[in-house]
Amino acid sequence: MKLKKGILACALMASGATFAQVQDMPGGPGVNQLNLPIGVTEISRNIVWLHWLMLVICLVIFVAVFGVMFYSIWAHRKSKGHKAATFHEHVGVEIAWTVVPFLIVIGMALPATRTVVAMKDTSGSDMTIKVTGYQWKWGYEYVDGQAKGVSFLSNLSTPLAQIENQEPKGPFYLMEVDNPLVVPVGKKVRLQITAGDVIHSWAVQSLGVKQDAIPGFLRDTWFRAEVPGTYRGQCSELCGKEHAFMPIVVEVLPEAEYVAWADGQQKILAHGKVDPNKEWSQQELVTAGTKLYGSMCVSCHQANGAGIPGAFPALDGSKIVKGPKAENIAILLQGKPGTAMQSFAQLSDSEIASLITYLRQSWGNGGNGQDAVVMPADIKAAR
Repeated sequence: MKLKKGILACALMASGATFAQVQDMPGGPGVNQLNLPIGVTEISRNIVWLHWLMLVICLVIFVAVFGVMFYSIWAHRKSKGHKAATFHEHVGVEIAWTVVPFLIVIGMALPATRTVVAMKDTSGSDMTIKVTGYQWKWGYEYVDGQAKGVSFLSNLSTPLAQIENQEPKGPFYLMEVDNPLVVPVGKKVRLQITAGDVIHSWAVQSLGVKQDAIPGFLRDTWFRAEVPGTYRGQCSELCGKEHAFMPIVVEVLPEAEYVAWADGQQKILAHGKVDPNKEWSQQELVTAGTKLYGSMCVSCHQANGAGIPGAFPALDGSKIVKGPKAENIAILLQGKPGTAMQSFAQLSDSEIASLITYLRQSWGNGGNGQDAVVMPADIKAAR
C-alpha cells in the first residue's frame, strides 16, 4: 500500500511539474482560458461585448423568472393555508408577457445585427487574399496589392515525433505552420474563402473572424488588425481525419516590414517561374520532392513510406508507385474518391513531378526504366 501511495505521489508530482511548464500561447489559447480572448480588431471586441451582454440578459431573466417562481412556491404553499387562485385571463398580464419579451429580443437583436452586418462589409478594403481550405492545409493567394500573384500552401509544422509522443511537446504544439499568412497592420484585409474538397472553416478568434469554406462558393469576410504580432487559429469545421492538424497562423507586420516581405516574395516568385518544358535533373527533382513529402505526406504515409496499417497504404513497394507513371500522376491529380487520398492538383506541375519522382526513387521502389523520373511536362500533359 505504501509503495502504491509513493508511486501515485511521484506521478502527481511529475504531472504537476509538466503542467507548471505550460504557458499562455502568444496569439493563441491561454492556460485555463474559459472565456473569449480580447482581440486586436474592432469586430473581435464587439463580439466579446455582445457575449457579455447576452449572458447578463439571460442571467437577469433567469433570476427574475425562477425567483418569482420559487418565492410563490414558498410563500403561497398549501401548508400555510393558501388556496389556488382560479381565473381565466388577465389582459394586463398577457400584454406584459408579450411586449416585454418582444422588447428584450429587439434589445438583443439590434447590436447583434449591427455587428453581423459590419462583419460582411468588405467595401473599401486595402487588399484581397483568396483563402482555400484543403484536406488538411490552407492555400493563400494574394489577389492584389504589393504581394499580388504570391501564393503558397500553409501546412502544420509540428514534428511528427511530438504528435506520436516520442519527444516533448513544443510551446506551439499543433498551432504552428511552415508558411503563415502575412498582412500589414492597420490595413483592411478582405478574405475570399473557399474550399477545394470538403467544408472547412477559417477561424482566428483574436481577429474576430470565423468563416466557413465551402467548395464551389466564395465567402467574403475581413479584418483590420490594430496591433502587430502573431495570431493563431484552427479549422473549426470537422473536415476529416486530420482536422485537428490544420492550424492557421497570421503574422501582422508593421507597414515597412510588410513591404520588405512582399518585395522578397515577388523576387522569389520571379526567380521561381519554371518553364514546364524544362528538363530537370533527377537529383533536382528528388531534392525538391523530399521537402514536399516531409510537409504534405509524412503524417499519413510515414517517413519510411510504410504507411499506417488499416488507415493509409504503404508507398514503399506500392503497385502504383512502382507501376506506369501515368497511374501515379492520375492519383496525385485526381485523388481517390471514398478515401482520405485527396487531389493535389493545386500544386504546380514542377512540384507534382518532383514529389512523384521522389516516391519512385525512395525506399525499395527504385523506379521503373524511363518512368523512374517524371518531368513537369508530363504533369502539364495529364491535366
